[in-house]
Amino acid sequence: MAAGELAEAAIARIERLDPRINAVILRRFERVREEARGGLPDGPFRGVPFLVKDSLCQIAGEPHHAAMRALKDAGYRSSHDSYLGARYKRAGFAILGKSNLSELALSPITDSVAYGPTRNPWDLRCTAGGSSGGAAAAVAAGFVPVAHGGDSGGSIRIPASACGVVGLKPSRGRITLGPDFGERFGQKSCEHVLTRSVRDSAAVLDACAGAAPGDPSIAPPPVRPWRDEVGADPGRLRIGFRTLRADERGWDAPCAAAVASTAALLADLGHEVEDDRPACLDVLEDRSMIETMHVIKYVHVASELARLGALIGRELGAGDVEPNTWSAADAARHVSGVQLMQAMAEQHRYARRLAGWWEGDFDILVTPTLATLPFRFKESGVEPGRLRKLDLSGAGGEDKPLGLATFTGHYNLSGQPAISLPLHWSGDGVPVGVQFIAAYGREDLLFRLAGQLETARPWAHRRPPAVTPVTPV
Repeated sequence: MAAGELAEAAIARIERLDPRINAVILRRFERVREEARGGLPDGPFRGVPFLVKDSLCQIAGEPHHAAMRALKDAGYRSSHDSYLGARYKRAGFAILGKSNLSELALSPITDSVAYGPTRNPWDLRCTAGGSSGGAAAAVAAGFVPVAHGGDSGGSIRIPASACGVVGLKPSRGRITLGPDFGERFGQKSCEHVLTRSVRDSAAVLDACAGAAPGDPSIAPPPVRPWRDEVGADPGRLRIGFRTLRADERGWDAPCAAAVASTAALLADLGHEVEDDRPACLDVLEDRSMIETMHVIKYVHVASELARLGALIGRELGAGDVEPNTWSAADAARHVSGVQLMQAMAEQHRYARRLAGWWEGDFDILVTPTLATLPFRFKESGVEPGRLRKLDLSGAGGEDKPLGLATFTGHYNLSGQPAISLPLHWSGDGVPVGVQFIAAYGREDLLFRLAGQLETARPWAHRRPPAVTPVTPV
């Protein structure tokens, strides 16, 4: 199928289905038609329909709002391609537009004052996760086969789990954030894509990974193309797993069941699987890092508001952003330079303690991606920009904690690669992801194991009911 035909098929699907899902917030349909007629670059993905998350990755001349009402109202457009945006162009992707996210990509729920909620194709009453919720929903709904996302604490993996797709957070320094950023959120941020298959994730990493001059972190290069790892024998791995225990409140049983069934599958595949109390758990359960991460987040948000305000020529205030965003920026006023440096140092100490577990005999750690199923949106009384816009009530009327980043943010601190795979579904047909973490730089091992699991427990045949045509009776 020619590039123009691929683009038209994707555009038609978006126009038909996206009014219910709200995954694509900025459309460049006419522009991509012109590009397809004029000839897209002859890269490995020439003509493949693609979406860019409206956050770090920028496309010259296109709107760039980061789900902020102030930038949207100002009509701000990017002055340049980010290095990753240029790589996507060289790879030949047909960029159809920008996907939805939470404001400044700060929340694990995609719902902003500027653009509203992205709904989960598996259950339109539920969140698609976040902050890359628009990307995950678009891939799950079949708008595009691959979409860009970013991850500072789980923002690729969380929506991948919620929407039943593949989401890899690569190693720190694997993909450049330049030229606008060297690091973000204290070295926590990275970018990659959400896909339906493991091979697609590997192939895009082959095309777009690599440092740029001046990058503060540079991941070791692969021994061979990552796509060659998919289908390769991973060997007999030593795997530890962390599941949800009966004495822990706020979790959903399908999330625990997903890890338990995956552990059994791994054992059947010949791997050495440990019980659910690996020695790294004392680090994972160290809650002292939460305040440290908050300190770094507060200062980052305040810095971002100053930077973005300068782009539109005025200082941003409380009335320009959502309440949670302003609360974080306001809290930065009480953080001294010394406190910030201490928080950064503590983050590095924590990362070394965590990553040290992989220096022993273990190859992979398995955890739930999410501790809870995707939350439902309330249909009335909603105040955008506040987490209480979700229905957090569980069985028996007990409130659940937010809990969406419970198992994901640690590996942003350590810089390790982690992937969420759609290996389980709840009794109600909601996807439940399982997360796999390898040592720093070992995406090759993740791709080998993920490919083995995709073959053993395939998911390609599954389609969300919200986008599946109903067969007439």
